[in-house]
Amino acid sequence: MPKQPFFSIPLDIADVRVLQTDLTQAGELILTLESTVESTTCHRCGRTITGLHASDKPRLLRHLPVLGRPVYLRIRPKRFRCPFCTDHPTTTQQLDWYDPQALHTKAYERHLMVQLINSTISDVVAKEDVTYDALLGLLDRWIATSVDWATLPPFTTLGIDEIALTKGHRNFVAVLTGRTAQGGLHLLAVLPDRLKASVVAWLEAMPAARREAITTVCTDMWEGYVTATQEVLPHATVVIDRFHVACQYRNAVDELRKQEVRRLRQELPDAARADLKRTLWPFRKRAEDLTEPEQDRLDSLLAYSPALQQAYTLREELTRIFDTARSKADGLRRVRFWRQRVARSGLTCFQRFLKLLDTWQDLIANYFTHHATSGFVEGLNNKLKVLKRRCYGIRTVGRLFQRLTLDLDGYRRFSPWSASTH
Repeated sequence: MPKQPFFSIPLDIADVRVLQTDLTQAGELILTLESTVESTTCHRCGRTITGLHASDKPRLLRHLPVLGRPVYLRIRPKRFRCPFCTDHPTTTQQLDWYDPQALHTKAYERHLMVQLINSTISDVVAKEDVTYDALLGLLDRWIATSVDWATLPPFTTLGIDEIALTKGHRNFVAVLTGRTAQGGLHLLAVLPDRLKASVVAWLEAMPAARREAITTVCTDMWEGYVTATQEVLPHATVVIDRFHVACQYRNAVDELRKQEVRRLRQELPDAARADLKRTLWPFRKRAEDLTEPEQDRLDSLLAYSPALQQAYTLREELTRIFDTARSKADGLRRVRFWRQRVARSGLTCFQRFLKLLDTWQDLIANYFTHHATSGFVEGLNNKLKVLKRRCYGIRTVGRLFQRLTLDLDGYRRFSPWSASTH
């Protein structure tokens, strides 16, 4: 191999000296190291020992790449003999930059964890030329399968929602998250089902101080979540999430739109049917978000159907109530007047939603007090859906918890650039 120019870079590993540097024909850098620490702790008596006995067999550890080249560190761990124990056993020195049974340095393991963020294990295997099992082992060593309460910041809002592990099946898992006063999102648990008993058991297993600190629980209209919360956290305010409520009444109006568009396509002359095109998204968007062309298309659609005009107006009025009511009493009063307007309109599309209000109105109205929502949970669910598709499904809740934790908190925990800014 022709002679190459070289330059020096810091190894950033304490208590070692570089004895030799080799560049293989495959382009790999192999650095032979020696520990500069002349002692260790006896594995039996725990005392510090300094009597050097021998050196173990060489170990080859994968390290951070340099200029795109794979780097390996070769070291022969020192062994020391204990003069204090009766049979004078020997102990192998352990250095803090690698684990005794590991194939990689801790720095390279952290690098691999960063590569796994928002990626798949198979992708990292191909990019870094490591084994699939090695990456699974890294996940298990670096990320727990349940929350570590000791490292979790204080939070007062708890969110509960579910997602199906596989599309088209009802194998739901419950996802519980906490939101801090500053808006930070933290994954708390992924439960194997959404049964009330599972939620109750998890809530009861929380540290008592954490339970008492929760003031608001945001959830959807699943009775198991609500009754479990009321049983274990009677002091907390349960808020039926506005997003789920809005889906109900907006979907009701959208069903009427579909019916009316089908009717109008049959009744209108050919020239007028063009006015029905490209009206779906202008109809679904908030009125204040419409562009001028979208407003024109919406006005044309509503002009053909007075019933759809009424339903659209009532939908927007209810949305404004959620946007502007500043107390529970005010919200309930305005919702009551809104229901009266629905009754006078003669529309039937809201009947199912009105029955829902009869069941959940008090918990829905809790939103008007602090305007707490499960938006942070829904955002996490979107990330979870992307994770499922990216990984072609994740079958165990423990692995799902690990991957979600890595995607949410991985850069803060493992990236050297993020660490330098904190």
